[in-house]
Amino acid sequence: MQTADVAIVGAGLAGLAAATLLADQGLEVVVWEASDDVGGRVRTDEIDGFRLDRGFQVLLPSYPEVRRQIDLPALRPRPFVRGLVLRDGVRSVLLGDPIGGTGALAGLVPGRALRLGDLARLVRLTARDSLTKPAALLAGPERSTRAELRARGLSDHAVDGVIAPLLRGMFLEEELSTSSRFFHLLLRSFAARSPVLPAEGMAALPRQLAARLRPGTIRLGCPADIVTAGGVRSRDGESLRAKVVIVATDGTTAARLVPGITEPTWHGVTTYYFRAARSPLRRGVLVVEGSVDPRWPARAKRSGPVVNTVVVSEVAPSYAPPGTALISASVLGVPEDVPSGGDGESAPAAEVGPRVGGRPDERAVRAHLGVLYGTDTDDWQLVARYPVARALPAMTSPHVFRRSVRTASGVYVCGDHRDTSSIQGALYSGRRAAEAVLADLGIIGRDGAHGPIPAPVLTPDRTDQWATAGSPARAASRSGDGALAGGAAQAGDESSAAVLVPPSAPGSAPAEQVEQTEQVEQTDQTEQTDQFGAVPGDLRA
Repeated sequence: MQTADVAIVGAGLAGLAAATLLADQGLEVVVWEASDDVGGRVRTDEIDGFRLDRGFQVLLPSYPEVRRQIDLPALRPRPFVRGLVLRDGVRSVLLGDPIGGTGALAGLVPGRALRLGDLARLVRLTARDSLTKPAALLAGPERSTRAELRARGLSDHAVDGVIAPLLRGMFLEEELSTSSRFFHLLLRSFAARSPVLPAEGMAALPRQLAARLRPGTIRLGCPADIVTAGGVRSRDGESLRAKVVIVATDGTTAARLVPGITEPTWHGVTTYYFRAARSPLRRGVLVVEGSVDPRWPARAKRSGPVVNTVVVSEVAPSYAPPGTALISASVLGVPEDVPSGGDGESAPAAEVGPRVGGRPDERAVRAHLGVLYGTDTDDWQLVARYPVARALPAMTSPHVFRRSVRTASGVYVCGDHRDTSSIQGALYSGRRAAEAVLADLGIIGRDGAHGPIPAPVLTPDRTDQWATAGSPARAASRSGDGALAGGAAQAGDESSAAVLVPPSAPGSAPAEQVEQTEQVEQTDQTEQTDQFGAVPGDLRA
């Protein structure tokens, strides 16, 4: 029987964040991962020379925990164009940051896509969220994003024709029922810096964290079947005894393994990847269907199934072989003929089945892409499609933004279902779990008397308006290729203020600190919102 100080179930971002922080404090950590690689839902496959993220994803460099825990320059991040192409039949307009050039300015001319009043309200809202402290944003009214936008005076055309087409692809839901408080945090994050793609794919993010762990720390292909406060047992009967156990899986798996955890509602998405001989758009910018003429009411429904699309190779040329283009297209929901893999993962489907359960087939996706890009897509080749049923825990209003990482069973729990449904939330919940463990073991004080865990990475940041990084610390891995045998190598940076939204996640604790059922931690408002504040001390979108 293997023994360790800390056993962690799940090598996604939350589990890896907890593992690296605990290992840095000298604890012996063992991580069990059910799949064949680290990352959880943040995975990248290489097929025929293309890098395919498992579902369209972006990384926001403005996330405090990304800046705290990740060596951003090592990822060689490639920025998206700070804007959005709004397509309406044969017409299109680029809406973007006014500092992005004359093309973006042309799209912001009043009457082109937004009336003057809507444009002024949107600019004012973005500026307000950029300058307001996160705690104040989260103290605002709790209602749906749609209700919030209307309460801010934005017209039906602005909401349905311009803003909703963008947000549907971020929230992975049609009605904008996601909490308005999360919308404000997300707007703040996007306004601070442009989203990016790591040169070697989104998988470079978890691989960088894994590389900081000692070889042998992570055991792949080892699913946990039974979890207690004193250890873990696998499906084949193998056991791991530990002083502390952390479950860092997706919310559905956590609910199965840990009593008292409520399974979240999920939003699903299916991403199609096509290869083309020529790029249909010479910009790395998100394309959505909307309404470009404010004189006419926005259509109630899209003309096709694609919620957003981007020429990925225009953002990060390393995603495609030279002389080819890689186009992603995302569709809300998952076909019933292709179930998701374990723990929320999804492997590529080589063949696209017929229309099942109301979901579109490949022909419908191609036809809609032809409209969105204004080109013939018949010669495009499908590389893969990724149906991800557990893509994003729903944050429907009203939403609890912080749930305890301690449970009555003595097992700790972390993951984006404990915080915000985002990369920031996953990393932050992992750090919260690690700090709770260290406090309960007496390694740091519960009241932070010994200070928070030092940040493993400090990267320069020119938009320091809502996060101040902690003390500089170790950025390199402690041992070569790190925890995984044959660990993968890790993959410029853009920074400026935006005015408009750019495109687009031990043992038992004292009784008073343990959640008996699924409840939010009883902390004051400032503490509950510290994940979006200063790092460390004040506070993922």
